[in-house]
Amino acid sequence: MSSPDPYLSPFAWRYGSPAMRTIWSEHTTRRLWRQIWVALARVQHQYGLVSKDQLDDLVAHAGQIDLERSLEVEAELHHDLMAEVAVFAAQCPTGGGIIHLGATSMDVKDNAKALQIRQALDLVRQRLTTLLLGLADQIEAWAATPCIGFTHLQPAEPTTIGYRLAAYGQDLLEDYEDLKRTRDAMRGKGFKGAVGTSASYAELLGGHAKTSAFEREVLAALELAAWPLANQTYPRRQDWVVLSTLAGLASTLHRFAMDLRVLQNPLLGEWSEPFGARQVGSSAMPFKRNPIRAEKINSLARYLAQLPRVAWDNAAHSLLERTLDDSANRRIILPEGFLAADELLLVTTQLVAGLQINEVAVGRTLDVHGPFAGIEPLLMRLVKAGASRQEMHEVLRTLALEAWSAVEQGAPNPLPVLVANDSRIRGYLSSGQIATALDVRSYVGDAPGRARRFAQQLRERLCE
Repeated sequence: MSSPDPYLSPFAWRYGSPAMRTIWSEHTTRRLWRQIWVALARVQHQYGLVSKDQLDDLVAHAGQIDLERSLEVEAELHHDLMAEVAVFAAQCPTGGGIIHLGATSMDVKDNAKALQIRQALDLVRQRLTTLLLGLADQIEAWAATPCIGFTHLQPAEPTTIGYRLAAYGQDLLEDYEDLKRTRDAMRGKGFKGAVGTSASYAELLGGHAKTSAFEREVLAALELAAWPLANQTYPRRQDWVVLSTLAGLASTLHRFAMDLRVLQNPLLGEWSEPFGARQVGSSAMPFKRNPIRAEKINSLARYLAQLPRVAWDNAAHSLLERTLDDSANRRIILPEGFLAADELLLVTTQLVAGLQINEVAVGRTLDVHGPFAGIEPLLMRLVKAGASRQEMHEVLRTLALEAWSAVEQGAPNPLPVLVANDSRIRGYLSSGQIATALDVRSYVGDAPGRARRFAQQLRERLCE
């Protein structure tokens, strides 16, 4: 008895977009198979193997996908492609007998899969373009706003919010270029027959002399390049490259989301994701404002990062001319890899567009920890004024540790007062010079300019 409420993968309705689901739908898969059979028949007609009436019959019925009937036939045949051949042939009284002539299953399925992957890569790049353009706006908006930087999750020297955002953008631009290279390198199996020797096509064409030209013409009709060598399938290493590219993108998005979660912690409270007026943070604690979007990014990115390993096994275990032990998991890892990437980009785009920056909290962190960062410029000014670097380093280290102890007890940072009152330091610098050195809001180097230049370069690259 079938369940009245069957399990549906979250990728079927919760994660990913309708556009990405359409690319990976069974209907699209069958439509691509039929498109390939028509292209094959069209070129075979040019070689005198298929009549005009047979070709026209296939063209007339290529769009009549009957998935329900195909699945019924597959239940009997236990072969999805042959089931589709049977249904298509039954719809074509004149041309049905020449469908799949000379081909093996993977001449159709692997070329169709390459076309699907290429469409999916195009959509991912469109999503990433939208994200990067939104990020460029935020980089410019916050290019000169100082904030404390963190190394080892400990307060360090100041940077700017825009410069921090630009670092994510730089990695995402590399991901964009990787996606483009992967898309441009995407190739199908071509039309080489059962084990890749083109023997079946040579038999039809009367020898090997015409097989290469024949393959090129069918591929041209599909606007698809093919591997020059293939066994029964295209090299499964290609799937590993595709999923590794998506996993690389996921790692960048994971880093952004994780940093946002750290900064949304109320102890810092500098950044936060948008929170709807009616959004519920917790069923038990009504005050909660949890970073659920960033957590979803981390969760899906963690999943996507594992998929290249499955593709690696498929490539490494593709024994001799082929095995079928990759087939079942490829039905999962390729669609779900792209649907996960799709959802990651959609959610990250929302976060970037609605990113909340609490300038009061940013300033508070600077007030607490900024004076410590001012020790470096103060030390350099002292040495320029004639002091010994080593002696002043020890003086400042001792004062800093005393100040840290006070900060840890919840007191305001006393370092500016401690330094200003130290006679060893006052012997070289005035109170005003000391105060200027310890005010690190301007101690951000060329970060604002670099951030602005990167935002401009980003727009120029994406608009090429």
